[in-house]
Amino acid sequence: MYDIVIIGGGVIGCSVARELSKFNVKTLLLEKDSDLSSGATKANSGIIHGGYDAKHGTKKGYFSHRGNQLFDKLNSELNFGYAKIGSLILAFKEEDFKTLNLIIENGKKNGVENLKIIDRDELLKIEPNVGDAEGALYCQEAGIVSPYEYCIALGENAITNGVVFKFNSEVLDIKKNGTTYSIETHQEKIESKIVINCAGINSDIISNMVNEEYFHIIPRKGEYLVYARGYGEKVKHVIFQCPDEKGKGTLVTPTYHNNLMVGPDAQIMEDKDDRSTNIDNLFDIIRKAEKSIPNLDNKKIIRNFAGTRATSSLHDFIVEETKSKGFINVAGIESPGITSSPAIAQYVIDIVKNIFPLEDNINFNPYRVANIKRKNESDFLPMKDLVKDINLGENDPHRVICRCEQVRQEEILEALNRGIKITSTDGVKKRTRAGMGICQGAFCEPKVKKIIAKEYHISEESITTREVNSGSNPIRVEIKKLRSLLK
Repeated sequence: MYDIVIIGGGVIGCSVARELSKFNVKTLLLEKDSDLSSGATKANSGIIHGGYDAKHGTKKGYFSHRGNQLFDKLNSELNFGYAKIGSLILAFKEEDFKTLNLIIENGKKNGVENLKIIDRDELLKIEPNVGDAEGALYCQEAGIVSPYEYCIALGENAITNGVVFKFNSEVLDIKKNGTTYSIETHQEKIESKIVINCAGINSDIISNMVNEEYFHIIPRKGEYLVYARGYGEKVKHVIFQCPDEKGKGTLVTPTYHNNLMVGPDAQIMEDKDDRSTNIDNLFDIIRKAEKSIPNLDNKKIIRNFAGTRATSSLHDFIVEETKSKGFINVAGIESPGITSSPAIAQYVIDIVKNIFPLEDNINFNPYRVANIKRKNESDFLPMKDLVKDINLGENDPHRVICRCEQVRQEEILEALNRGIKITSTDGVKKRTRAGMGICQGAFCEPKVKKIIAKEYHISEESITTREVNSGSNPIRVEIKKLRSLLK
């Protein structure tokens, strides 16, 4: 019998798990895939929003600014990689400045400070590669984060503090038995006093197992393009376009590890698992991105991907105890979900406290050692030394496994022994960046599989590329084809 079962190992589930680990409560997290951060958490923009654009009076508006304010402390404890670089909303015509002033008014209601409109001269001083924008709304409080590293850091710290995680554990059914819940997975039946539903795009399915249907999830797919490491220096801030009746435009941002990323679009989907990309959509994203930053070097594109956002039919976050006592829905968490996640988790704890007594865990350890070191260009070996370290002996921990990101064998071995068994090369990639370079794992993936198999004493055939158990193998536009057509 568990006191609390959390369903879903994305950023929301792991945020809640980490908060619960501060208390002496028997907690279990169930994840249907073989690793954390296998859904929307890993396939998003990685932006810590300022909290100014979420409509005041909504839960999005309530949580986004509060969440933003928690990231400095969280990163100091968990070392997942966060940089407060500020954001710009570009104005291209006079009408846009009226919209920006409305956004400022909304932001102030949400509690956001340090918002100001800058003219073109000031804009060019801080963002010299910008296009024909006449000015911008500047927010100092926005930032960037490596979203999968953030999620994994939360999970690892929760495990350190006593939360149990079970993978490959898709929930098939939930029944209420008096004051407790019986949760059925492929592997077992689990009893719990409280259930917290953080199942992302499947949160409506989980909710409907116990409650009458009162919301449904509308999957919205967004496609992205990633440019090579180092090209992130093209921009200094997170760059948005002024929203209009057609939407919010296209984002251009550096990533925490100095790639450049553009996107996403927004496509309402019937298939929740569709993460394919489309050449016409990618071309449209590039065209719109170049309105903000002209003359992008599209030869530097190394990857395209898509993520599915869990948009609620209620058009807001759902964070509440349901009519079924002890069953808590945390659903419809789309953008700004990562920004809001720590504040949402604290709010969930307050809900739990009204149901179940929580006693402080006096042994709670808030700290976690970083897995990935952020590298500057000066940290990378010259070719002569790189070749030498690639050719070190197979058992030498200093051997370079990923030549693009210069990841060593010892870093991979360390990642494999942090409390979560990793049985996919994507799992290693999220923790070490092995496979995130120009060749996208063509060189290192076979070596990574061999290291995993040897460390865990399992067959290489049992190691997958992706951590998703739905059989998802998204069809993505080939980079060679994309570059060829862009010429």
